[in-house]
Order: sequence, then C-alpha cells, then structure tokens
Amino acid sequence: MATTTPPPAEAPETASTERPTSTGGLFAAQVGPLLAVAAVVALALSTLSGAATFAQLGLPDPGPVTVYALPVVRALSQTAAAATIGFLLLAAFFTPPASTGWLSADGYRAVRIASWAAGTWSVAALLMIPLSAADAYGRPVSQMLDLRVLSVAVPGIETTTSWALTAVFALVALGVTRVVLGWGATVVAFGLALAGLLPLALTGHSAGGSDHDVATNSLLLHVLAAALWVGGLVALVTHLVAGGRHPALAARRFSALALVCWIVLALSGVMNALVRITPADLLTSTYGLLVVVKALALVALGAFGVWHRRRTLPALAAGSSGAIVRFAGLEVLLMAATMGVAVALGRTPPPVVPEAQPTRIEALVGYAVDQPFTAAGIFTQSRFDLVFGTLALVLAGLYLAGVRRLRRRGDAWPVGRTLSWLAGCLVLLVATSSGIGRYAPVMFSVHMGQHMMLNMLVPILLVLGGPVTLLLRALPPAGAGAPPGPREWVLSAVHSPVARVLTHPLVALALFVGSFYVLYFSGMFAVALESHWAHLAMNIHFLLVGLIFFWPIVGIDPSPRQLPPVGRLGLLFVAIPLHAFFGIAVMTSATVIGSGFYQQLEMPWIDRLADQTAGGGLAWATGEVPMLIVLIALLVQWSRADERTARREDRRADRDGDRDLEAYNAMLRSLATTGRPAPPEGETSADTSADVGERRT
Repeated sequence: MATTTPPPAEAPETASTERPTSTGGLFAAQVGPLLAVAAVVALALSTLSGAATFAQLGLPDPGPVTVYALPVVRALSQTAAAATIGFLLLAAFFTPPASTGWLSADGYRAVRIASWAAGTWSVAALLMIPLSAADAYGRPVSQMLDLRVLSVAVPGIETTTSWALTAVFALVALGVTRVVLGWGATVVAFGLALAGLLPLALTGHSAGGSDHDVATNSLLLHVLAAALWVGGLVALVTHLVAGGRHPALAARRFSALALVCWIVLALSGVMNALVRITPADLLTSTYGLLVVVKALALVALGAFGVWHRRRTLPALAAGSSGAIVRFAGLEVLLMAATMGVAVALGRTPPPVVPEAQPTRIEALVGYAVDQPFTAAGIFTQSRFDLVFGTLALVLAGLYLAGVRRLRRRGDAWPVGRTLSWLAGCLVLLVATSSGIGRYAPVMFSVHMGQHMMLNMLVPILLVLGGPVTLLLRALPPAGAGAPPGPREWVLSAVHSPVARVLTHPLVALALFVGSFYVLYFSGMFAVALESHWAHLAMNIHFLLVGLIFFWPIVGIDPSPRQLPPVGRLGLLFVAIPLHAFFGIAVMTSATVIGSGFYQQLEMPWIDRLADQTAGGGLAWATGEVPMLIVLIALLVQWSRADERTARREDRRADRDGDRDLEAYNAMLRSLATTGRPAPPEGETSADTSADVGERRT
C-alpha cells in the first residue's frame, strides 16, 4: 500500500529487557479479559428484561439461543471493534514511526494485535447477521442460517443490513492490518476502522420516532468517543506491558484524547437519555436503572482519568510503570463492564409514554413541522444540529485559539483571514442549525439553499481563512530527531498521495459538478430522503467536495497541486456553466424529485413542483454569487502577488544599484549611436570585435 513518509522519529532508546511476547499472546492476555467482562455483563443485564422486551415490542420470543447469544456476541463485536481502533490509534499517533516512513517495531506490533482484534470483530459481526434477523422476526436462529432465508431477511431489516455492512468494514480492516507496513497506510486503516462503527451507530432505537435526529447524532458521537477511549486505553496498557518505547509520550497523547472523549461521552449520553426517558423514569424502569448505572460508571472513569493526569504522567516520565499498569488494568475492566451495560441498554426498550407518540412527520424527520416556511422562520424555527452545529463552534474556537497563540508570542495574523473563517463557521451554523436546517428535509427549495451554502459559500470562506497555514505557525515543530507531532501529521496529510489525487483539476471538477447530476438525477436523492444517516452523508459530501474544489483555486494554504493563475480562472469558468445547466434542468423538470417521500409528509400548503422549480432557480441564481466572490478573491490575490514581486525587484535594485536598468539604458544608447548593442560590463568593444572575428574564422 502507498505510504506517506513522516518526519524522522526519535533516536533509538535502550532496548527493553523484557522477554518479547507474541502478538497473539498479548491479544489474549490484554484484550481477552476485556472481551470476557463485556460479554458477561451484557448477558447478565440483558436477562433482567428477558421476555418482557419481546412482549413490550409485540414480537414473538425467538428462543433461548438468540436471547442469550445475541447480547454476548454484540458485546464481543463492539469491544473487539474498540480494540481494533485503539491499537491502530497507537500505531498511527502514539508511537513514532521509523525515519523511512515504515512502522517502528512498536507500531508493527500494535498493527498485528489490531489484526487479531479485527478478526474477532469480523467473526462476531458475521454471527450477528442471523442473530439480529432471528431477533427481529421472532424465529429460531436455526431458520435464519438458510442462505435463501437470510438473503431475504438482510435487505428487509435495517439492523441486519447494518450488521452486514459492519462485517464488510471489519473484514476490510482485517485484510489491511495483515499487510500494512507503512505509517500512511496505518492512518488510512485507522479511518476505515472508525467508519466501521457508523452503520450501527445510525440505526437502532435512535433511528426512529420523534427527535431521532438528536438521538442519532448524539449516539454517533457517543459511540465514536467510547471506542477511542476504551480502545486507546487497552492499547496503551498493552504498550506498557510489552515494554514499548516512548511510554510517557504515548500516555501524554492518550491523556489529552481521553479528556475530550470523556466530555463528549458525558454530554452526548445525557442528551441521548433525555430523548428516550423522563427523569421520573430513571429509578422506576429497567431502562432508567441501566442509564443510572452507566452514568455512575462514567463518573468513576472520570475519576480514574483525573488520577492518571496527576500521577501517571509524572511517574512515567520518571521511568516507573508497574503500579500504573495495574491501576490502568482496573480501569480497562471497568470500561469493559460499562460497554456491557451499553449493550444491555440497547437490548432494553425505553418506557412507553402513550401521550408522546410521534406524528407522521415526527416519525419521518424526527420533529414537528406544522407551519409554512418563512424568512422569519430561519431564526424562530431553529433546531441545533449536534454534528454540524458543534463542528462550526469547535472550528471557530480552535481557530481563535491559534490566532491568540500567535499574538501572545508577538506574531501577526491578518484580520481578514480571521473574519473569513468566522464567517464560514457562521454560515455553516446557520445552514444546519437554523430554520434552514429544520425545513431542509421537508422542502426541496430549502434543501437546495442549504446545499448551495454547504457546497459553495462555506468552503470559499473557510479556505480564504488559511487554516493550515495558521495551524503550522501555531503548532511547535517536533524538532530534529524528536517524534513527529500534530504539525508533522498535518504536513504529511497535505502532501499525501490522496491529497494530490483529490486536488487534481479534473478530479476536483468531476466531484464538484458531477455530484449535482448524479445525486439528483439518478434516484439517489429520493432514496437518501428516507434516512437520517443519508442526510448526514449528503451534508458531509457537499462540504468536503466544496473544500477540495476551492482549495487549489483561492485557498491561502499551499495546495499539493499549484495551479497557475490562468488555470485557476479556467477551472472556475468551466464550472460556472455546468452549474447553471444543472439549475436550469431542475427548474424545467416536470417530475418531482423524491415525490414518494414528500407525499408521505402530508403538507398540503406546499406545491411540490413549484417548490422544486424554486429550488432549481435558487441553484441557478445563488450559485453565481459564490463564483463572483471567488473571482474577486483571485483578482485581489493576483494584485497582491504583483505588489510582492515589485517590492522584491525594488529591494534587489537597492542592493545592486539598479544594475539591470543601467545596462538596459546603455544598450538603448548604443543602439541609437552605433547600431549595435553595448558590450557587457567589463568588456571593451575591441574584445567583442575580436571574439566575433575569431568565431567567424
């Protein structure tokens, strides 16, 4: 696989005196207890509800094999997934690679242990396909082992389909971790493993009913943070047990990540619980009791984290790790028990509140939309988006923190770049968390307005902010011979083969313009309207594709592919008519895109065809405004580039006494008097004539 060469790693330390242990043995010794505790706790707590779960959901009992095996296998799958992610995290970011870009011995060991975890994850995910089908249909799992039955059951149940996708990701992670040797490929494998959590995080209790947008988004953040925290800790403990190098560095980086994960877990857990249960049910229902137990475990884990920050890091810096390993081992077991509680929580239906049954619109989009859209509704009908709204606030905060760091050490940063970045974050917040975000799933015109903001306006404003340049100036370099850090990771990402391919003009243009036609005229948009996860995927796609397209055109940051001014302008002028044709095609279409979903909403005040025509007009008209901003930005950048060139020429003229201008004037005088150019400085006309005569001879 392709690798990206990071900066040189730290010089080799004294070799560990501990006896080397095989990766399989380390996996069994360190990850095995984690799997066992999670499975036992999940089984024990899931039996508390038992048959009551199926009675409450109105489903027949699928039999004891499914009832007892499903929570165990699910706990094994989720725990193994966290371990896979944690060991890849260790190999990619907690241990420095070799100076050649290949993994160090510590990194290679972590990747091989990750392969064992990915194998366990794959087997458990494959077993969950028939188990989840049997659970959904209320039939014995033996009936679901028939491939003909399973081929019908998998597409018909969202949970079973999610497990099938999870199995695919797990198998890909298994294959990659068996062959990966380079640091860059390890980072890619880490991203693939994280993506394997998404199918299940976006289905289940959170994916249906009222407020399912909040529930799904909070669960998504919750699952990602839990996997990083649990997996990162078990990988760190294994690294210490195996006598790996740079233990203090690995612990320090994990500690920073763990703090963020704990905050995300706490906030997302509270929000997810409030969507499903009222405070009065916390102590009067099985679901509520499990929520309380999980909350107490999270508080205890937070206490462990405080102890680690105060005692572990100084002790590791002093070279002591024995007591730390034992204490962290207890924390890992508590985390495993907490994951078992989470599995049992997913198996337990929340209390039913009859008067709070969702309406049709609430069941489809997650919230009520009972009045026409107005301009004032942008501000009065807001609904905060946990994913993109949080992203906008975090990006703004991090950027301001970087500017503050520069100014505290006396470095200047252009105010215009700061304003541009903050404006981009504000537009992102408005596009997703105002009334626009609320009405986008139910009105095509509002959706198209959101599309234009995310795909064109937000990316332009963000790339004009120069975030990579700010990051590189604010972050300290690792230094010669030191392990690479965040600054070096950013440089490696910018110069990676993936970045070079994506920023190729033809690739960027195809992604930017082709996405419009493929999404809306292939039937994909109609399918995407049915699922909340598809809305998330669309918005992420719009934002990323816009950043990829506008980065090499007007971005302040250096691009992997530097386009000349004419190339930038040409790429822009090719995109403008293609974008306009798309808007016209939508305006003139006589067929309502996504009509099946829109008819289910039963919103009589909306003329769907007229609304689609308005959306096409919006795409046609508003698309020109960002392009005008880009054109103005290009002209300003070219003007400033000419000014910088002129200043350089002036400084050079001051240094050499304007020698070039004097030589040019001398040549003009010679041509006027003799008809021949003056000889170069230091030569006489006789010398020049002699040279010419010699050449003729």
